[in-house]
Amino acid sequence: MMRAASRQNEIHIEQLNKSYTQQPSAGDLHYIIQDVNLAVKGGEFFVLLGPSGCGKSTLLSLIAGFVSKTSGQVRVGEKEVDRPGQDRAVVFQQADSSLFPWLTVRENVEFGLRMKRIPAAKRKDISNQFISLVGLAGHESKYPRELSGGMKQRVQLARVLSNDPAILLMDEPFGALDAMTRRTMQRELVRIWQDTDKTVIFVTHDIQEALLLGGRIGIMSAGPSSKITDIYEVPLAYPRDLTDPAFHALYNQIQSHFDE
Repeated sequence: MMRAASRQNEIHIEQLNKSYTQQPSAGDLHYIIQDVNLAVKGGEFFVLLGPSGCGKSTLLSLIAGFVSKTSGQVRVGEKEVDRPGQDRAVVFQQADSSLFPWLTVRENVEFGLRMKRIPAAKRKDISNQFISLVGLAGHESKYPRELSGGMKQRVQLARVLSNDPAILLMDEPFGALDAMTRRTMQRELVRIWQDTDKTVIFVTHDIQEALLLGGRIGIMSAGPSSKITDIYEVPLAYPRDLTDPAFHALYNQIQSHFDE
């Protein structure tokens, strides 16, 4: 599905560095990520792929505004990122930590809307839309303890979408799910992305997942001082076919980065 790109949803990263000081008095700097450059188009599904510990989540946190940069630039649209904002929302791997166990599915989805003092009737219209979009119609009155892992992730995603962020930052959101549920959620996420005008940055260390989801894939080097070394275009139509020879060829090409 083709959507008009929005400059408001664009992300620009230039010469971005994040370091920590092991011995402050000695000025001993250790870089988590170093000299990262990236431009993500509005409405794009971009995947950050790399080994565990390479700084993928750190980069996502910098875009989210959760942590401060050491130097360089991170811009959303024309605005420099220096704090969290309503234009960006993060979807975490552990949905349990982001849902309120004493609230129902509907109440969890409407939580942010209540904080904005949106009237009850309007809240219900919005929550109905996104509960339906993520495939949870009929489960509105259930509590998190009554839901499977995949259903909890759907609730988290519906709550994020109900607040209408321009950008979704997804930190290995399906990593804790079983293989069958994970595959279902991957298909559902592509469908939801195609039905909205969101920019998505999705973090994973799984090459197959990256190829199933991404329009482009950025390869991050092993840390410390990690950076984006290569970017692959994925010229495959959705839904992606695991048996497609082109899929396997691209998989092997990307795998070669991690075999070196």
